[in-house]
Amino acid sequence: MSTTPETADLLTATALRREDLLHDYRLGWESRQASLAGRKEVFMGKAKFGIFGDGKELPQLAMARAFRPGDWRAGYYRDQTFMLAIGELTLQQYFAQLYANPDAEADPASAGRSMGGHFGTRLLDEDGQFRNLATSKNSSADISPTAGQMPRLVGLAYASKLFRQNPELHQFTELSTQGNEVAFGTIGNASTSEGVFFEAINAAGVLQIPMLMSVWDDHYGISVPAEYQTTKQSISAILAGFQREGEGQDGFEIFVVKGWDYPALIDTYQRAAEVCRTQHVPVLIHVTEVTQPQGHSTSGSHERYKSRERLSWEEEHDCLRKMREWLLVEGHATVAELDRIEAEAKETVKQARTASWNAFFSPIKQERDEAVKLLDALLLETNTEDQLRELVSGLQFNPAPIRADIMRTVRRVLRQVRGQRSAARRDLLNWLEQAEADNADRYNSYLHSQSEHATTNIEEVPAEFARNAPPVDGREVLQACFEANFRRDPTIFAIGEDVGRIGDVNQAFAGLQAKFGELRVTDTGIRECTIVGQGIGAALRGLRPIAEVQYLDYLLYAIQILSDDLASLQYRTKGGQKAPLIVRTRGHRLEGIWHSGSPIQMVLGSIRGMKLLVPRNMTQAAGFYNTLLRSDEPALVIECLNGYRLKEQVPTNVGEFTLPLGVPEVLREGIDVTVVTYGSMCRIVLDAAQQLAEVGISVEVIDVQTLLPFDTQHIIADSLRKTSRVVFADEDVPGGATAYMMQQVLDQQQAYRHLDAQPRCLSAQAHRPPYGSDGDYFSKPNAEDVFDTVYELLHETNPKQFPAIY
Repeated sequence: MSTTPETADLLTATALRREDLLHDYRLGWESRQASLAGRKEVFMGKAKFGIFGDGKELPQLAMARAFRPGDWRAGYYRDQTFMLAIGELTLQQYFAQLYANPDAEADPASAGRSMGGHFGTRLLDEDGQFRNLATSKNSSADISPTAGQMPRLVGLAYASKLFRQNPELHQFTELSTQGNEVAFGTIGNASTSEGVFFEAINAAGVLQIPMLMSVWDDHYGISVPAEYQTTKQSISAILAGFQREGEGQDGFEIFVVKGWDYPALIDTYQRAAEVCRTQHVPVLIHVTEVTQPQGHSTSGSHERYKSRERLSWEEEHDCLRKMREWLLVEGHATVAELDRIEAEAKETVKQARTASWNAFFSPIKQERDEAVKLLDALLLETNTEDQLRELVSGLQFNPAPIRADIMRTVRRVLRQVRGQRSAARRDLLNWLEQAEADNADRYNSYLHSQSEHATTNIEEVPAEFARNAPPVDGREVLQACFEANFRRDPTIFAIGEDVGRIGDVNQAFAGLQAKFGELRVTDTGIRECTIVGQGIGAALRGLRPIAEVQYLDYLLYAIQILSDDLASLQYRTKGGQKAPLIVRTRGHRLEGIWHSGSPIQMVLGSIRGMKLLVPRNMTQAAGFYNTLLRSDEPALVIECLNGYRLKEQVPTNVGEFTLPLGVPEVLREGIDVTVVTYGSMCRIVLDAAQQLAEVGISVEVIDVQTLLPFDTQHIIADSLRKTSRVVFADEDVPGGATAYMMQQVLDQQQAYRHLDAQPRCLSAQAHRPPYGSDGDYFSKPNAEDVFDTVYELLHETNPKQFPAIY
């Protein structure tokens, strides 16, 4: 389909040395044997689930030959051959991930946290700092949601455009070689049906970025054939309109090549990568006639849904079989040589599998033996041999225990000897404490940054104000904050709908595009998911993006990518990767069903691993931005929609002052009731508190400021110790963020001890607010609602002093 001419110095299959060809054949067979062995390991019970890259070996070998140091991958869970070929995966590491080995040295991609086939390279050193990304071969960490890698891929390629076109970034030589990097994407044909695929393809075409997208087309999506998946049963056919008309024109280059044709694959990937790298033109390679010998995964058999004719065709067109035929026909090898390579590949995989299992199982066995020794001593000392021997023996003679078996047995034994005093029991408790700490590191660590640049390590710098500083619109505080940070750090840039020319719909970026240029303050199309993905990919590459989602209501378009990709990134790589993206949006009160949202419950449940900041005004927001832009953690900042025109003073150190996260502020002191809230509700609660003071009720008003993290210093519990009554108020649905705040205070802070009355939650109605001021009043908490809720608490205590109102 492409008309791009071949470049004279490009690698071709015929130019490859014989040893290169046999190296690829050997690697292809090692990968195939790893897939076959992996399936057996699952069926033997040594692994939970398997999804493998068999049938895709040759396209991935060809892609690897076009992949250079500094390049990036955002793929899906079948790219094992590619990772082996670029030297960023060993066979032993492949099996370590299959077994869920929690050691990051054994499984560098995920430390056992992702199922098999989820690859990534460790971009960070032990201190959480970026390694030299310009000289390494880089892979962003895979996720399972189909097409979920696409938004991030756009960002990885977009970063190359910034590094090339912005001279201020040329100094960062360990991040990029002036944008000479290609971002390689991979996806299965069925997953191109996802809307996010089309959104990302369109975004790449608009941006004209070096994104090389490979579609492995094996005709099926699990059991569903292409006729149910894709119009015309061909992704390249339906994307033909994206094909550019000639060099220098916008659009894609599109190539179609058969997945079993080794020389054509080598030639195609060389030509595609060259045009992508040199011209920064996005490329789609549709790899057709790919097979999947073992079916989709270990959860089923493809014989159930493929015809005999199809299975026969797949056997005949197996890519390794076709490569063997080609090598023999071209005289590159003999039958005996290829037979020996295949046999050696099988033995190599067997040895790697055995070594990986031993590396995984030996530490568990050692822990089991230590626990059994302590348990034996406890049984002897407490005379519980008859009651507990069977339980301990079950662990002792288990041929393949897991850590859960060890902990379960220890805890159940300790349950039976509770209350007894013995040295053996004390020894076992000490062992259990250490084991719990070790397992917390193995399975629970790195939800957030543990580097020196974590938000908890950013020094607080108070805001300073000039005497008699004139009040300005709140948006001007943000504008001054962003301008100061843009001058301080050339890696910071902002993208979003209407962010560039008009400076966003609320003018916080007004005039900044004229000062810093379109590369740093940039308009995008209406595509929230890939706006966020554009930011994720760029942040993975060491840049500091601010990605704007125009309204909180429209965060729904991006919440899947925020949740599955960004929020889990540090966790699923055990500190191996980070993307300190700031997502900026605005919400709470305004007008109407889709412009007044406060779906905080949805966000809280979706983005654990990110920070969630809910500043009440723009000065607070500026302080949080200053903190975040000095940290290495991702965050969502929700500004108050009705606050941009309210008057505030601009701090003299507007680009330098910082606010700590997780520290509420007491806005008004009181002794009778504590009201806990945030965002736009702060003004409403303060209004109600003043009205309540007029009838003799003293209200303490606390702005939590951040929901993730939440009140790390237990300031709210200290308040309840004084007031003994509490109301949690916000604009979310009933049982939403108010329930979350109540759980944090009463459960985590154990502040229930201080209560003399039932805690109350005051939230919005369950429906979205209708349009108009009356819709707002009757749908969301107002000052009268706050007054009545607080008053009722005092009425219950002292009905004589506070008689019923209604």
